[in-house]
Amino acid sequence: MVIALLLIIIGFTALIYGANWMVDGASSLAKKHNISDLAIGLTIVAFGTSAPELVVNSMASFDGLSDIVLGNIIGSNNFNLFLILGIAGLVYPIKVQSSTAWREIPISLLITILFLVLANDFFLNSNSRISRSDGLILFTLFLVFIFYVFKQMKTDEGEVVAYEQKSNLKIWKLISFGLLGLIIGGKLVVDNSISVATDLGVSQKIIGLTIIAAGTSLPELITSIVAALKKNSDIAIGNVIGSNIFNILLILSISSFIKPINYNDIFNIDLFILIGGTLFLILAMFTGKRKKLDRWEAALLVIFYLTYTIYLILKET
Repeated sequence: MVIALLLIIIGFTALIYGANWMVDGASSLAKKHNISDLAIGLTIVAFGTSAPELVVNSMASFDGLSDIVLGNIIGSNNFNLFLILGIAGLVYPIKVQSSTAWREIPISLLITILFLVLANDFFLNSNSRISRSDGLILFTLFLVFIFYVFKQMKTDEGEVVAYEQKSNLKIWKLISFGLLGLIIGGKLVVDNSISVATDLGVSQKIIGLTIIAAGTSLPELITSIVAALKKNSDIAIGNVIGSNIFNILLILSISSFIKPINYNDIFNIDLFILIGGTLFLILAMFTGKRKKLDRWEAALLVIFYLTYTIYLILKET
């Protein structure tokens, strides 16, 4: 267990450095090519920070561990929305662009509702699961979303944030090493956290919804905090919303292609919480300072998530 704890610390270190490099490289790339930070956050950064979920879920799906697959995706999205966005908002109130308030956040909401419908097979008399055909629907929507983001790239106005001019080689070095640090760090933290949790007798469901979900979301957490400290709201919120969309449309679809995912309706509660949290975020855009996640709203997100996690653990004991 001592070795596992040391590897977790090494993983955290890799995540911190990787996130720093990712934010610097992605933001420099955006400025150099006149692309909004939001578009970069919704694509490159979101994909990079979702890489640990992709690795873990691909392996879990291959092994037929449906609860791990579902727990990781749903748990990660709740972790992203409530804890990561909440902490980032506490560090620095997040200003939200009109396109995010009116388009990207509602898109995330609709995709989550679609996930709920497909998983429960509401319109079919069959066992609840995410089939390969369901995965095809999600993957097609992922391609549509990517097309939408790239179409918006040079039309959305991003925050004006000063960055040191960097060469293309340096930019792609930062992004590449940042991605590598995030993937390796996330893998070290997840694998060794599971090892420690298993030794302590924690159930598979709780491991999926909390430890793996939190572990694979550490890149999003570190990246969004770093972005908030740099007062770059577009990267902070684009990373969270983009990662949530990627998790459902890309990672869930790929997991279902590997092997259809049996759905346990006990996860419905967690999906309803995710839907409720996204609705709260939409409402937050029209309360207090408009189109800004104020600190008190961010605090509510964090408090709810911590309460919800304690409830999950107590329910299993």
